[in-house]
Amino acid sequence: MLAPLVAVVLIALEHLHIVDAASVPFLALAGLVLVATVFSAVHFAEIISARIGEPFGSIVLAGAVTVIEVALIVSMMLAPSEGDVTVARDTVFATVMLVLNGVVGLCLLTGGMRHREQSFQSHGAVAAFSVVGVLATLTLILPNFTLAVEGPYYSTVQLAFVTVVSLVLYGTFLFVQTVRHRGDFLDISTPGEASGHAVPSNGQTALGAAFLALSLAAVIMLAEALAPAVEKGVTAIGFAEAFVGVVIAAIVLLPEGMTAVRAAALNRLQTSLNVSTGSAIASVGLSIPAIAIASFLLGKPLTLGLEGEHVVLLALTLFSGTLTLATGRTTILQGVVHLVIFASFVLLAAAP
Repeated sequence: MLAPLVAVVLIALEHLHIVDAASVPFLALAGLVLVATVFSAVHFAEIISARIGEPFGSIVLAGAVTVIEVALIVSMMLAPSEGDVTVARDTVFATVMLVLNGVVGLCLLTGGMRHREQSFQSHGAVAAFSVVGVLATLTLILPNFTLAVEGPYYSTVQLAFVTVVSLVLYGTFLFVQTVRHRGDFLDISTPGEASGHAVPSNGQTALGAAFLALSLAAVIMLAEALAPAVEKGVTAIGFAEAFVGVVIAAIVLLPEGMTAVRAAALNRLQTSLNVSTGSAIASVGLSIPAIAIASFLLGKPLTLGLEGEHVVLLALTLFSGTLTLATGRTTILQGVVHLVIFASFVLLAAAP
């Protein structure tokens, strides 16, 4: 509860010009508060999720994370310097790579070191991975090969179509995961809910909803204040502009990434995979449509097609992920494989 309140105070001081928004102390403090407020937003979304149950709980949590990601991306697009038209593509791609290689690799390595071998339901994991693959291909690879508009762009009609089908695919996956085939996504070792936590009361849920709204508003305004500094900082240390997307994705995924790794350490690999793949699906299936709508309203071009080396990394990720999830069991080997791909992505994002 403290983080969003501190964020509101900082925003008020900045808007009243009581503090210098470009000073290093303010930027450092605002960055720390931004990360803390992201944790708060996810925490309050989980409270609401636990109270209202599925499938609406997953929608609230995914919606909260999507609002944070879209806010950070749009803030970069509206930066004073003409805005970065590739930041949406770079952030979504970074999210996919962070989740499917960084988070999943760390989960598999942590679980493998602690439990030697872990099992999960391949039906649910493969289904989620196939959705990620289709969404990533439609939004990040196919724009390079269309003819209606030259370059890594979709035409207006094409972008509208991809927006609609992304939402349809996300909605269908959510229905399958939480209603129709819910059993395919439950932990083998701990079937059922097995959370061990009491359902929040109406008062706790109402308080959580109020602070969720406050946290999301604070994240949006802090992101707007920090956007120019992040771009300048990445340029100052000599990294490519695409690394801005890595920074945004890391901030957004930090809470869920920690949750996934903790679940793997407790031998609940299915939960880890649900959280990880769910983040990737929401990032592409919800963020891209939201950003597409924002680009229409703002009149900003939206670059989606990846560079050649990133297409190779995405293809390698989807190929390796399919092999990893096909058998229903994992060891430390699969974890190391995915972490190597992730390390390659970070290197190419910083120094193409």
